[in-house]
Amino acid sequence: MSSTVTKALSLLEFFSEDEPELGLSDLARRSGMDKAAVHRMLGSMAESGLVEQQADSRLYRLGAGVLRLARVRETAFPVSAMMQPILLRLSTETGETAHASLISGRALANIATCESKKGSRVSLVAGEVLPYHSTASGLAALAYADDKLLDRVLSAPREARTRFTLTERDDILTRIEVVRANGFSESDQAHEEDVHGLAAPLFDRSGRACGAVSVSTPSHRMTAEQRQLSIAAVLRAAEDITAGLGGQRPRGYADQVAGLLASGPRD
Repeated sequence: MSSTVTKALSLLEFFSEDEPELGLSDLARRSGMDKAAVHRMLGSMAESGLVEQQADSRLYRLGAGVLRLARVRETAFPVSAMMQPILLRLSTETGETAHASLISGRALANIATCESKKGSRVSLVAGEVLPYHSTASGLAALAYADDKLLDRVLSAPREARTRFTLTERDDILTRIEVVRANGFSESDQAHEEDVHGLAAPLFDRSGRACGAVSVSTPSHRMTAEQRQLSIAAVLRAAEDITAGLGGQRPRGYADQVAGLLASGPRD
């Protein structure tokens, strides 16, 4: 894919449910690209229906072409429909919010969520892009993904979302080694205050991580018992979703998880 096409498509990652409409100047600032270049890219994508511009506000939003492609994808590969009952089971078993995300280019996109029924719960936005370095899902994906993705993430700027966020390269690499040693990832308030995440990787047919499944719990509710319960539940959910995706877990990882589920995760 040409550099220009890659840069143009990267602009789509800045749109979310929280910010469905963005202006030209804002997109240029966030992307770090020249305003005139961003304008040309948006014009080309508007012709293909990927974005559209509001006549009154001049703000850009995702176009109908994205919806058409999403429907084609879900019809041919009903990923969300496959994941939802597994996430429901995970949420029911843990009493907390469960969600699954997939690697989409340089982004990790949340594509399916089942929220906790408790009044105090963690909420996620559909389509939300999750940072790799500060979320349990991101760390789980990075630990087992292609090395090229890890290099790209470590080469890009990293925002400190809270006072617990690790942003230094060596600290992140150390955390990834811990994830590989444990077979799951954990993030306590590194992305959002009072949110504790536990996640396990999802694998594609090649045995590389293609995403992650996670359970998110208010940190004040994360007891030792809840942690053990959540780890076991998220590992089982990851196994089922990977199978539903037609993926396969690396042999060593599958054996590691089998051992964890038989003996219980270590502290």
